[in-house]
Amino acid sequence: MDRESSDEDEDRETLIPQNDTKHNHQLQLHTHSTLHIDDSTNSTRRRSGFNCSNLNKRYLFAVFLPLLILILYFSVDLRSLFPANITKFRFDSITDSMRESELRALYLLKQQQSQLVSIWNQSFSNINSSSDSNNFNAFFQDAKSILLKQISLNKQIQQVLLSPHKVSNFSQNDDAWNPLFGFNSCRKNDSWVANRRTIEWKPKSGKYLFAICLSGQMSNHLICLEKHMFFAAVLGRVLVMPSSKFDYQYSRVLDIEHINKCVGRKVVVSFEEFEESRKNHLHIEKFICYFSSPQPCYIDDEHMKKLKQLELTIGKIETPWKEDTKKPSQKTIQDIEAKFKTDDAVIAIGDVFYADVERDWVMQPGGPVAHNCKTLIEPSRLIFLTAQRFVQTFLGSNFIALHFRRHGFLKFCNAKKPSCFYPIPQAADCIIRIVERANAPVIYLSTDAAESETSLLQSLIVVNGKTIPLVKRPARNAAEKWDALLYRHNLENDPQVEAMLDKTICGLSSVFIGASGSTFTEDILRLRRGWGSASVCDEYLCQGEDPNFIAEDE
Repeated sequence: MDRESSDEDEDRETLIPQNDTKHNHQLQLHTHSTLHIDDSTNSTRRRSGFNCSNLNKRYLFAVFLPLLILILYFSVDLRSLFPANITKFRFDSITDSMRESELRALYLLKQQQSQLVSIWNQSFSNINSSSDSNNFNAFFQDAKSILLKQISLNKQIQQVLLSPHKVSNFSQNDDAWNPLFGFNSCRKNDSWVANRRTIEWKPKSGKYLFAICLSGQMSNHLICLEKHMFFAAVLGRVLVMPSSKFDYQYSRVLDIEHINKCVGRKVVVSFEEFEESRKNHLHIEKFICYFSSPQPCYIDDEHMKKLKQLELTIGKIETPWKEDTKKPSQKTIQDIEAKFKTDDAVIAIGDVFYADVERDWVMQPGGPVAHNCKTLIEPSRLIFLTAQRFVQTFLGSNFIALHFRRHGFLKFCNAKKPSCFYPIPQAADCIIRIVERANAPVIYLSTDAAESETSLLQSLIVVNGKTIPLVKRPARNAAEKWDALLYRHNLENDPQVEAMLDKTICGLSSVFIGASGSTFTEDILRLRRGWGSASVCDEYLCQGEDPNFIAEDE
């Protein structure tokens, strides 16, 4: 309010002197005229002559003015003074705008038709397979959510058609019929919790599986570790976490003891614990490679040297089958037991990130291993509490989380068919549709995008005339206490800690919009499934759409 008052005062200071000057000028003229008349010593006769002369001039002006107008009317084409091209330009502009809006509306209607046909076909399949009331109720809830999405799309089509006519948004009364108004259609997706299939993890004494994860960054490694746990459970072995000299320092982002407590026994040990228990027997007795190509065990010479620098001796490397990371074949638990069962004390099987083993079993909420927690591989308690404090400070209970992957993603996505890299205006339209469904007031933005991209995106996220804020984690501020736990435990300025913090915040959101093809997104979805925070509105950005513009290859 102070700033607005100050602006108004400045405007007044600019305008008032001009008005005062004009008023003074008029006052001077009036004073001068009055003095001139008062000073006059002419007789009444002289004044009468002056008035008569003025009267004659008025009569002449009144007679000749209509004649002048008639002459001008017949001799000059008045329409030429008001060029028709201005009117024509305005008409053409409105026509083009209407045509563009109609084409856009037709595109959206075609998209809506395609989605409705897909829903129609899916509905019969679901009804035929729904043998109990639980399945039918889940189907009914999904159908309701889908219908609300179509209503939102229909509203968007109407706005597109109305835009050339300068009708901005619907009136407030229009929302009375819209079930999206004041209603969150994005319920929790708990339909997969029932009938969970698990395996008991009961390691044999002195039997270890040495975890090796090399592909990609931390998200890939966490997915790789979860698969290693499945292998360890199948083979009845304790999993040895990688050394920080060879891999990430997992103790900064994960709580290893949390895993043991959840399973109810010692199933995971740090490399330091393994080193202490084995003393002078740091030996991988058998290296049975899950992948044979492009390198045996998917491990290159550089990482092999790092393993040896840990004073680990490595036995014979075996490749029991032909398996390529680029074209992994589907395997069963029986395949794993047949190829990797051995009496050797310590074995390794290499990186299993790309392994396709019992996919539905491994990908289910909470993972494939039996335990009494929500999920085994999750952020440390310190990171989890920090994420909660951030949500309480900036976001509240109802917010959308958006993983907006951009850096290095253009080339990666354009190599896929279809591409997953969307122009920002198109991405904004997709986000707005989800905001309308979720009725969320704020969006948490997890991104590596440049400020130029996020600024444009922010300017386009407008729903019913209201800008929906995009919130990012701010720079360190001593006045803010939400991140104090990290600083107390010397976890600040660690890229892996910050990445895990971002995942945790996204995992706590009401709705999550991910980046297709990103393992960062996939790890967030894994957490959401395990925590029970997944929503029926969770989806990849612009899911089901192709980018409306794709650059050519180099």
